[in-house]
Amino acid sequence: MAPRLDHPRLVLFDVDGTLVDSLDHIMAAMERAFSVHDLPPPPREAVREIVGLSLEEAMARLAPALSPQDHRALAAAYRQAFFDLRARGGADAPLFAGIDRVIAYLAADPVTLLGVATGKSRRGLDRLLAAHDLARHFHTVQTADAHPSKPHPAMVLAALAETGVRPERAVMVGDTTYDMEMARAAGITPIGVAWGYHPPAALMEAGAEAIAGDAGALLEMLD
Repeated sequence: MAPRLDHPRLVLFDVDGTLVDSLDHIMAAMERAFSVHDLPPPPREAVREIVGLSLEEAMARLAPALSPQDHRALAAAYRQAFFDLRARGGADAPLFAGIDRVIAYLAADPVTLLGVATGKSRRGLDRLLAAHDLARHFHTVQTADAHPSKPHPAMVLAALAETGVRPERAVMVGDTTYDMEMARAAGITPIGVAWGYHPPAALMEAGAEAIAGDAGALLEMLD
């Protein structure tokens, strides 16, 4: 979708840990993927640390002693486990409190374009956005299928090119250090959220310009 004005601004959102609380779903799929390969499941805190990375990169960090081939196999098992859990009636991850209002408000602003930059697959993201009726609000969608893992800036750079927004007119909203580092690498402003999977102190150390304590505070920062 083309920008609506000559000089729009762009707000990019991470998904897991920023828009939706998906840790329980991620943990369940991770446990199943590791069990398929007769491996002990990774600790919950370790999984929190890798949310936001591409799957192969995440598996490499969770199981560093394994080979790249094993990491790819674990990633494939995770994808299948996530698909199976949903096919058997697993609920979609819920939105964090107030996020729906933040997105609706920003989407109604004629100066603001919205986008997504996530480590999720496009298939998983499309299902999630459809479940929450959010897809119509986003002008650019960047996923792990087409880009290197965060914190590489490729997703942000693609979003800027797609929307025609200048870096100084763009922000990245996320809950992990990878989001903050990706934003800095792309030359846009990083804004952290305190309700996600990495602690606020780590986000500030990674370059966050500010930390929003709740959805209302985030909207004030972006309005």
